[in-house]
Amino acid sequence: MNFFQTAADVFAPDGTSPGPALARTTHLCLAAHQDDIEIMAQAGISECYGSAERFFTGVVVTDGAGAPRAGRYAKFDDDRMREVRRAEQRAAAALGKYNLQIQLAHPSGEVRSAGPTGVAADLKAIFGACDPQVIYLHNPADKHDTHIAVLLRCLEALRALPRARRPRRVLGCEVWRGLDWMADPDKVALDAGRRPELAEALIKVFDSQIAGGKRYDVATIGRRAANATYDTPRQTDAATAVTWAMDLTPLVADASLSVADYTLGHVDRLRADIADRLKKFGAQGI
Repeated sequence: MNFFQTAADVFAPDGTSPGPALARTTHLCLAAHQDDIEIMAQAGISECYGSAERFFTGVVVTDGAGAPRAGRYAKFDDDRMREVRRAEQRAAAALGKYNLQIQLAHPSGEVRSAGPTGVAADLKAIFGACDPQVIYLHNPADKHDTHIAVLLRCLEALRALPRARRPRRVLGCEVWRGLDWMADPDKVALDAGRRPELAEALIKVFDSQIAGGKRYDVATIGRRAANATYDTPRQTDAATAVTWAMDLTPLVADASLSVADYTLGHVDRLRADIADRLKKFGAQGI
């Protein structure tokens, strides 16, 4: 399986050939950076873990060269960081028993370009070679520029598929900006608490980030627990850990929909929910 960048890396932990492994994918996550998959898609990873019928494939689009670094990684140049992060992502795939792990190794600047690049060709090849039940992407309210760029490149590629080949479910997951702010009817709850030891271990694989100055291990597990507990004020917790997602399926099914309008519609519904609650309890004159 060949991709645009010579540094692209394809790894099947169980030794299956990449083509058949991609073809049998049932759960597909496409993310900007190494460790985003493990933050976004723990629900899919745990659902497929050890299953003979469900297969999780992860795709990292960028090369990881721009990661912040401190401590023992402070003096690593970009080439060294690429090597470290590629190895960490492979280790996570092995630990999580992923079906397949693809790292496309595109520089972030190329991903952020809306013009023709190898990114589009790579995504076309991936989407053309599999038919997953669910796809996990970044969400369009994320505040990381590269996350938004990867999301848009993925939506462009998915919309270019024949209508019959477009995925049945596409979810935008939280990383840089949580989605607990969304109105309750709009939120999709992903159960991230079924394999807590695995979830924690997967995040800790990425030592270059944790020891390098970002405590994703603490923050990710904490956010999931907070999502579960603060889901509803009048019921006991339905799960121990939740990742919130935004349903992006309509954006793939109907290419005429504006991504901006669709996303801001969620903001408008939150605004209306806040206004209605204040009005209900007599806040008109306050």
